[in-house]
Amino acid sequence: MNKEELTCFIKQRARELSFLDCGISRSGYLEKEALLLEDWLRKGYHGKMSYMENHFDKRLNPSLLVEGAKSVLSFSYNYYPQQLQNSDSYHIAKYAYGEDYHTVIREKLQQLVEEIREKTGEFSYRIFTDSAPVMERNWAQRAGLGWIGKNSLLLSKQKGSFFFLAEIICDLDLVYDSPFKTDHCGNCTRCIDSCPTQAIVEPRVVDANKCISYLTIELKDEIGKEFTEKMHNWIFGCDICQDVCPWNRFSFPTTEDKFQPNKELLQYTKKDWEELEEKTFQKLFKNSAIKRAKFLRLKKNIEMSKMKEE
Repeated sequence: MNKEELTCFIKQRARELSFLDCGISRSGYLEKEALLLEDWLRKGYHGKMSYMENHFDKRLNPSLLVEGAKSVLSFSYNYYPQQLQNSDSYHIAKYAYGEDYHTVIREKLQQLVEEIREKTGEFSYRIFTDSAPVMERNWAQRAGLGWIGKNSLLLSKQKGSFFFLAEIICDLDLVYDSPFKTDHCGNCTRCIDSCPTQAIVEPRVVDANKCISYLTIELKDEIGKEFTEKMHNWIFGCDICQDVCPWNRFSFPTTEDKFQPNKELLQYTKKDWEELEEKTFQKLFKNSAIKRAKFLRLKKNIEMSKMKEE
């Protein structure tokens, strides 16, 4: 196979494996992004995620992750659910409705790698699913998958933003896509205006210290009392800046069975959440990303939302 044929094969198989898109960019140092990342860290916008300070160069140079890297393959995978939680319940981010995406997507990409290997023989690669220091949104934009919106997420005119991103960094020489250069956010500021904690401090810059997703998942300390009235019943993650985005009117339900929500979860009322016991938690979220927060943390988030109502 020449590189044109191999590129076509990869993209065709990605579609057959149910990925929304697959784009390919040339590996190289992210010089512009380095300055932005340095400024973001200097301002302390990463909160207490100290790991964001680690492996600075690896985040910007794929060759430090895969020796001799030539290509960064970017993939998007739809997770928008067919059904949503009751509006009067406590909320969890839609990406956590089903099984843990790390496992589901990695398995698909590993299958793709095996099929590529059958065509090319051995090659060097690594698969990434939000699991290592990779600037995934920047690579996805370079691969033509969309643009980075004012909420700092990757947006697509045809598909919105309710999708996961993943990458294969490898030493294969492939045909490269053109970067997505047009910003289709225009003058819209709905995501900035709708964020109850004002976490989007400027277009494409999020202060994690104020972000509900960070506060309910990443932060190990108690959530500050100044946020008590601003959590809007979110107990694991937050989708507000995506829900208000006009481009998400084009979101459509995923066909991935493993991302479909547990019917019991959809029926949960606030009372059910408040009475949740650890045994039920372990059963209900056995293969879910929610287990990352652990039972006691989830209960604390619920208690905080409950305090607001009282």
